[in-house]
Amino acid sequence: MSNLHPTVAKVTDRIIERSKKGRAAYLELIESEGGKHADRNRALPCSNLAHGFAAAEEDKQSIATQRGPNIGIVSAYNDTISAHQPYGAYPPQLKIYAREAGATAQVAGATPAMCDGVTQGMEGMELSLFSRDVIALATAVGLSHAMYDSVALLGICDKIVPGLLIGALRFGHLPAMFIPSGPMPSGIGNKEKQKIRQLYAEGKATRAELLESESKSYHAPGTCTFYGTANSNQMMIELMGLVMPGSVFENPGTPLRQQLTRAAMHRLAAITRDGEDYRPIGHCVDEKAVVNAAVGLLATGGSTNHALHIPAFARAAGIAIDWEDMDELSKAVPLIARVYPNGAGDVNQFHHAGGMPFVIRELLEAGLIHRDIVTVAGTDLGAYGEEPWLDAGTLAWRDPGPSGDDAMLRPVAQAFQPDGGMRLVAGNLGRATFKTSAVDPERWTIEAPARVFERQEDVAHAFAAGELDRDVVVVVRHQGPRANGMPELHKLTPVLGVVQDRGYKVALVTDGRMSGASGKVPAAIHVTPEALGGGPLSLVRDGDVIRLCGEKGELSTAADLSTRQPAPVPPAEMGTGRELFAMFRNHADGAERGGSAMLAEAGL
Repeated sequence: MSNLHPTVAKVTDRIIERSKKGRAAYLELIESEGGKHADRNRALPCSNLAHGFAAAEEDKQSIATQRGPNIGIVSAYNDTISAHQPYGAYPPQLKIYAREAGATAQVAGATPAMCDGVTQGMEGMELSLFSRDVIALATAVGLSHAMYDSVALLGICDKIVPGLLIGALRFGHLPAMFIPSGPMPSGIGNKEKQKIRQLYAEGKATRAELLESESKSYHAPGTCTFYGTANSNQMMIELMGLVMPGSVFENPGTPLRQQLTRAAMHRLAAITRDGEDYRPIGHCVDEKAVVNAAVGLLATGGSTNHALHIPAFARAAGIAIDWEDMDELSKAVPLIARVYPNGAGDVNQFHHAGGMPFVIRELLEAGLIHRDIVTVAGTDLGAYGEEPWLDAGTLAWRDPGPSGDDAMLRPVAQAFQPDGGMRLVAGNLGRATFKTSAVDPERWTIEAPARVFERQEDVAHAFAAGELDRDVVVVVRHQGPRANGMPELHKLTPVLGVVQDRGYKVALVTDGRMSGASGKVPAAIHVTPEALGGGPLSLVRDGDVIRLCGEKGELSTAADLSTRQPAPVPPAEMGTGRELFAMFRNHADGAERGGSAMLAEAGL
């Protein structure tokens, strides 16, 4: 691309060079797999094939004679997660849309799908990060039947999209695309919701009042409307060209949503190996597409969870990206969107203001993302700079026009800030992520005595006792992948927000996660090396002065750590199935590589 920003070009070239060996091995693998499974009917013995289409009813003859492509559906449906509830009705519809295109479709398999919103602050959250590995494994099990010519991926939320993507990439000879279901309609205003949460944290609102408020916010089928990990996932797969253009934020159940879903199945029938427009996912997800995902994350102020997920799914495609790459991109990529919790409006308002088509058009025109990637839509990424609409009932695309709300969505030339707002901070306490885009610039630098905790519940007790009413850096350690599965620590957000609102300087330093709900309190998260195993956080003591600086990228203490012994490690907890995940904890690698046991053990 002639107008590509020099920093984006430099980082991309560095990733390509670093990834040469791994990417070459990956492409060799998927080429071999593609040749082996090119003729699925010949590859499968008759008995195996008969097992595979025995229950296919009216599609049985088409599958048996290979009359057209057979599309595998991998679904993360359950009706506990609001975002995934609509997927219950999808398979019968997808089969009809496939037949319209001369294809067939079968549900290849299902994956688990947990909701971090339901498990937040509970024991189940310690399974959350490793559920990504389980989802990838479940996807591989479904696709191992070797019955499919392309793959429809039904998943939206936190670990589910990265898990589905990792699993699909290990079958990279197959075309694959995500089919979203969209966000729920907007509920109560975000400021009101945040106010009730803080009042409850202070004991000034009852549990009934809090539950009423939350129920008005999370109230219908569809994705939660704040810009957390789920909606950051949707942003990311648009920037990588893995969905129909403009499809991720259309609400469930609308005529436009239905036509976008229909178009997706038609594309999956058209981009198979036997067609004239073969687009295997292993070629779609290359170094340029990975850089696009990182740039989109920075430009929109997306979830910090993707500091883990992007390196993880990139590894599955033989690509190596690290936090230094993302930090360098952050310095060049301006923040052009402010969506709650980084702004007042939710994803529906973002979508109506121009949404992803506006973002992609702006980033392309500024040379901040790669246009020349292989997308599932049959075009380069330029098509994703247009919004879908129904023209007399027919699906069409058009220019999104200017921003409909410059308080939440702006052109690059009038960006909210010149920095993408997800910075690497490093020093003698390790390396960590600091989401500066969520924090007032006057709080980017905090220097204060540490108060050290081993559990987030203990922070709440200290707050209730008035022990945090001072300038303080709250350190919550032994929260990394190997310690307890690296849970999100959302319980800390209202508590520390209250301390900050009382006029104190406060920051959080942890080897755990905060995700898309990273808010107004400065926080160094994902600290690596983690405390378990002797990481520097295990040497910190109450009273050590810690300096966190987003401006200079610093995370350090003046205390002499060289003579100290690591703090005792809390015993592993049992219950809620946590003991079954001991294998994942014991073999997980560091946060900067994605915190994955599965990828580490596979040598990827």
